[in-house]
Amino acid sequence: MSPAPDDLTPVPDTAAQAPDKPGDSYVQSFARGLSVIRAFNAQRPEQTLTEVAAATGLTRAGARRILLTLQTLGYVETEGRLFRLTPKILDLGFAYLTSMPFWNLAEPVMEELSAEVHESCSAAVLDRTEIVYVLRVPTHKIMTINLSIGSRLPAYCTSMGRVLLSALDDAALDATLAASPLQTHTTRTVTDKDELKKIIAQVRRQGWAIVDQELEGGLISLSAPIRNRQGRVIAAMNISGNAQRTSAKQMVKAFLEPLQQAAQRVSQMVAVRG
Repeated sequence: MSPAPDDLTPVPDTAAQAPDKPGDSYVQSFARGLSVIRAFNAQRPEQTLTEVAAATGLTRAGARRILLTLQTLGYVETEGRLFRLTPKILDLGFAYLTSMPFWNLAEPVMEELSAEVHESCSAAVLDRTEIVYVLRVPTHKIMTINLSIGSRLPAYCTSMGRVLLSALDDAALDATLAASPLQTHTTRTVTDKDELKKIIAQVRRQGWAIVDQELEGGLISLSAPIRNRQGRVIAAMNISGNAQRTSAKQMVKAFLEPLQQAAQRVSQMVAVRG
C-alpha cells in the first residue's frame, strides 16, 4: 500500500535493492512493477515517464510498459504527461490487513483502551527493520508526522519495534540491527548495538517496552505484545503519550496494566479464531 505523503519514512525505489534473488524463481518483471508502484510517494505523487524511469532505474521503454499495464488494470491514471496512482492501489495493502487474524478483533478493544486512558493507541507488525502501522486510534496529535495505517517507523527506537524485536532469536536480532540505519533522532536515542541488545533483552524478560523521547522529543510510548495460539508474537499494541502531560514512570504505573489486559484480550480472541 503506497504511503500517504508525510506518513512514512521513504522506502528506496530501485529494483536493484530488492531482497536476494532466489534463482530462477525470481520474477524480475514483477519486481520491476512493484518498484514503479513504490516510486510514487508524498514527495512524488505525480510523475512523468522520465521521472519514473529515473526513480526506479528502469529504461523509459521498460517503465512505459509497466505504467501502461498498471493503467489498464486501473492502478494508475494519467493526465497529460503525468502519471499518478489511483485509489484502487489501496486494495493491495488492505488485502494484507483484512487477512490478518487480529484485524477486526483488535480495533474495538483498542478503541475501549484509548477511551479508558485518554491517549492514542496503535498496533503494528515488524517488516525487517521497520514497524508498519496496521491499526490506529488517535486522540491527541503528539507527533510532527501524521501517523496512519501503513505508516512506517524504525523498529530500534520505538516501543512497538522493541517488543517485536524481542521476539526474534539472537541471530535474527543481530541481522536486523546490522541492517538498521541507527540514526540519532533526539539526544535520547540509543544507537549503540550492544546497548540496544541489552534493552531488547530486558523487554523480552519483562514482556513490555517503553521508549521515552527517543524517536521524537515529547513522545513517550508504552507497548505490549499480541500473540497467536502458539504464543508467537504477531504484532504489538501501544499507548502513546506526551511527556508534558505524563512521565515515563507515570505511564508505566497508570497504563501498563490496562495495556497488557487489552493485548491479552486480543491474543485470546486470536487464539480462539485461529
